[in-house]
Amino acid sequence: MSHHPPIRMALIGAGRIGSNHAELVAHQVPGASLVAVADPTPNADVLSERLGVDAERSAEAVLSRDDVDAVLITTPARTHTDLVVAAAAAGKHVFVEKPMAVTLSDADRAIAAAADAGVVLQVGFNRRFAPGFAAARAAVDAGRVGTPQLLRSLTRDPGPFTADPARIPPWTIFLETLIHDFDALCFLNPGATPVRVTAHADALIRPDAKDSGHLDTAVVTVVFDNGAIATAEASFCAAYGYDVRGEVFGSAGMVTVGDVRATDMTCYGADGIGIDTARRDTDLLRSAYLGELTAFADAARSASPVLVTGADARTALAIALAAIRSVETDATVAISDIDTPAGVTA
Repeated sequence: MSHHPPIRMALIGAGRIGSNHAELVAHQVPGASLVAVADPTPNADVLSERLGVDAERSAEAVLSRDDVDAVLITTPARTHTDLVVAAAAAGKHVFVEKPMAVTLSDADRAIAAAADAGVVLQVGFNRRFAPGFAAARAAVDAGRVGTPQLLRSLTRDPGPFTADPARIPPWTIFLETLIHDFDALCFLNPGATPVRVTAHADALIRPDAKDSGHLDTAVVTVVFDNGAIATAEASFCAAYGYDVRGEVFGSAGMVTVGDVRATDMTCYGADGIGIDTARRDTDLLRSAYLGELTAFADAARSASPVLVTGADARTALAIALAAIRSVETDATVAISDIDTPAGVTA
């Protein structure tokens, strides 16, 4: 039993994922309590009333509270770095959703701010906490697949695609979707460093939106310094549900992970055989979300190392930025050569 007092958390950004995190902290994360939610919209009032916590209108209001030990940052991606820096300056431990930053200089700024303040910084790459992905990594670590040679990771968001492409920031498919896959590939190829990236992307779901910069379908090849070749793919519209999978093929075997099934139930009927598929990431990966928040609470209570660091987030971002540059130039890009591509602004 822990001798550390419960960690008191506040949410900054009460959108869909933020609300999911707040519910988990309020009801299911051991050793943690939720004290406030901050959002300039009525979302804060709705969520705070449901969870019985205070509603604040700004991040500043949360960061000035003495009864807040840690914050969960789930605001739009391009606000993350400044909020990480502000939270660290206020002495609050930080859990920030991916991406931690959209430029490498901002990633460095966030990492340095947390280190200088001596606070915990964990980034929301939840797949590392999914039981299947964790078991796959353990199998790789144990040498059960031998030397990794081919890796694969994919994310297919559930259809139908109903979002307004005009409201989706440029390069979202790389910076906010495939960035999960980039981290998963690094996680499943431990000790290796990504060195070259080739990417292809198009608007196959909404071709009419391509001219405005919206891309909804992509495939990325990543070459690592241990020789392994990895592919990551994403689509914004899988008709059958939310689909997240991974694979490591090596000299001694293979591990695969992930399933579209909501449960392991199969229905046999007059119309044939069917399964229920997950329609939301918060359903398919619920245990992963709970696992990452529990790990953050544990790290914040004991000031122990986190399982997903700012450096991990920086590596995934570097792959994403190289992929963007590859699409822009129609060429293979060395990660060592990339900076912030044109069109990506903080």
